[in-house]
Amino acid sequence: MKKNVLFLLADDQRFDTIHALGNDEIQTPNLDRLVENGVAFENAYIPGGTSGAVCMPSRAMMHTSKHLFELQDLGAVIPDDHAVLGEELQKNQYQTIGIGKWHNGTKGYGRAFSDGGEIFFGGMWDHWNVPVNEFDIKKEYNEWKTFTQDPFSTNHTIQMPADHLTMGKHSTDLFADKMIEKIHETAANDQPFFMFGAFLAPHDPRTMPKEYQNMYDPESISLPENFLPEHPFEFDVKRERDESLEAYPRPAAKVKQHIADYYAMISHIDARIGTILDALEETGQLADTLIIFSGDNGLSIGQHGLMGKQNLYEHSIHVPLIMSGPGLPQGKRITERALLLDIMPTILEYTGTPIPEGLFGKSLLPVIKTDAGGRDTIFLSFTEKIRGLLQGEYKLIEYATDYGRYTQLFNLKTDPKEMTNLAEKPEYAEKLAELRAVLLEEADRLGDFEFSQGQAYWQKREELAAK
Repeated sequence: MKKNVLFLLADDQRFDTIHALGNDEIQTPNLDRLVENGVAFENAYIPGGTSGAVCMPSRAMMHTSKHLFELQDLGAVIPDDHAVLGEELQKNQYQTIGIGKWHNGTKGYGRAFSDGGEIFFGGMWDHWNVPVNEFDIKKEYNEWKTFTQDPFSTNHTIQMPADHLTMGKHSTDLFADKMIEKIHETAANDQPFFMFGAFLAPHDPRTMPKEYQNMYDPESISLPENFLPEHPFEFDVKRERDESLEAYPRPAAKVKQHIADYYAMISHIDARIGTILDALEETGQLADTLIIFSGDNGLSIGQHGLMGKQNLYEHSIHVPLIMSGPGLPQGKRITERALLLDIMPTILEYTGTPIPEGLFGKSLLPVIKTDAGGRDTIFLSFTEKIRGLLQGEYKLIEYATDYGRYTQLFNLKTDPKEMTNLAEKPEYAEKLAELRAVLLEEADRLGDFEFSQGQAYWQKREELAAK
């Protein structure tokens, strides 16, 4: 019996945006169906990002199972000596199909996939006019087009690999329709398939088809419990593009509108996932297909006074991860921590594909079976500005930026919204010192030597602390 794999990835969808996982305000019946029929990891994470475009290193880690500090050019390209998920599956006679957003270079895509279509080699774009590519059997993707990066504010032009535009068709529909087309094609042969379907939504600009535009009434949307008009302290984040999406201080009504639009885009994705599942069922392949759904990173949208993902708070690094398919339990919730770079070895083990040496990730199948063996300690990083650590029920975040040095300590069990900074309480001094020591050990182990051993970093910390 062939074991197919369908890996669906949303862009900027955080962990608390699925109805079946506790969000009563959003409508996601098809994702709920996957939760009910499969396994939901309630504590799946990314380890942060080396770039303000967090999705780029995140996706590189997913497809190579390498850690942040092993990536090349912040994940913009995949080195030749890094194993790639799709390429490893091809060695096991899989047809590998790549559709939608690929943010890690044309060469990496060529290695990963033997088929595909509507391929977007970029980060974000106008959802209604996405420059995409047909699959090139030669794997060259050497047809480039010139675009004005932002025609309303600049005359700066960029070049993108693209051979066509489908004007006026939303990216979610563009990619979902191609996935359905390929699902019907695969039904005609006995070769198992791995399909990577990567949406551009719900990344901004948050636009959606007319039937979703008024799906959520902003007046009825709840403000996040940890909503703030501004972040409690400055840490250079205002320089990031995402933070320009709303004025300071953040108006509560505007944040509610952002959330309503965000939910609408997710419900649009959910509806199209329903049609993709229907296609699998119509072609008799649903019972033989492992379906994985995740998001590449989270998003703040008003939490802690932020709008983007350029931070280490839960809303930005905590992501959904659902697996549903033959051989997996149904309706199971896993509280053990996982990283998205664990997906590659999980798929390889599930399909009986040899797992190459040197991967950072580890298969989640034993965790699913035993409810144990997850990650107790996770090292976190955002560019050169922030380092963090998840260990047990605590999270440590250290900032060393142009605006000052700050330390935060949260108990995620009692304070999941990260609203009470325990670093300021004397009774937590011992715990703080313990976690700081582990933070340095993990940085050294993972190769973040600029942080763990770099005199410039620590001198900067001391200078900022003395201000």
